[in-house]
Amino acid sequence: MSRWEGVDAFVAVAESGHFASAAERLGISTSHVSRLVARLEERLQTRLFYRSTRRVTLTETGQTFLLHCRRLQDGFDEALHAVQDLGGMPKGLLRMTSALTFGERFIVPLVNDFIERHPQVRVEIELTNRTLDIVQEGFDLAIRLGRLADSRLVATRLAPRVMYLCAAPSYLARRGVPKQLADLAAHDCLVGTSDTWAFQSGGEPQSLRVSGNWRCNSGQAVLDAALRGFGLCQLPDYYVLEHLRDGRLQALLPELQPPHTAVWAVFPQQRHLSPKVRLLVDHLRHSLALRPEYRTEGPNAAVD
Repeated sequence: MSRWEGVDAFVAVAESGHFASAAERLGISTSHVSRLVARLEERLQTRLFYRSTRRVTLTETGQTFLLHCRRLQDGFDEALHAVQDLGGMPKGLLRMTSALTFGERFIVPLVNDFIERHPQVRVEIELTNRTLDIVQEGFDLAIRLGRLADSRLVATRLAPRVMYLCAAPSYLARRGVPKQLADLAAHDCLVGTSDTWAFQSGGEPQSLRVSGNWRCNSGQAVLDAALRGFGLCQLPDYYVLEHLRDGRLQALLPELQPPHTAVWAVFPQQRHLSPKVRLLVDHLRHSLALRPEYRTEGPNAAVD
């Protein structure tokens, strides 16, 4: 039995839910599909399906095996495609992850635009503020914010990312405007996912631990509290630029603004960068550059 034997039959049964439907899809007999799957289960020494008279469903092991088999099929298809036609249409499954709010506001709409143009691409997106191990969990692509530390990943820069210290005019009228970092100790600081804020002084990075009577692990919630005049916040450009421009927020200590970080697309080092991933990354980079949050010229430009 070859290493690949039974894989196509297994995927076809898993996706159709019936041996007969899988047989029709593969152009072989139902009994042959059943034998291929049975031999595969025997080889793996585990059950891949729960069988009933009406339908078959995946076991937990089968669900895990299906994920990897789909990637094998997609990888094989992409290898054929790369040899036959490098300029062809991208296709196959693309698994990616992004931070929750940034993903909802920016990445997912752009991915949807991409899928409309390339309907042969299937996409699975996991939005989470946890830093997932994309190597172990089988992701093709992750969108990361800030600074990168994982040496197993290859990264390409999609857009700038600037952090702003700011507050509502109503808060500053009530509590005063901080003139230096030491003044922050006397202010209510709206704490998000971290109580350590980054700055830059004399060309050197500097961090400051802040405190206050309000905390939430959501940037959007921090923004809402700042707009209500609850305290100072430090948030990325895409949260606050609109409100800095319309005067609902005021930027503070601009001379101490931390070094710019970035929005990154990252990939596992050992994984071939398939056409669908490469084209999606190009689409994200180009589309983000057109957004007002990332323009570097004109009256509404982000402050560099």
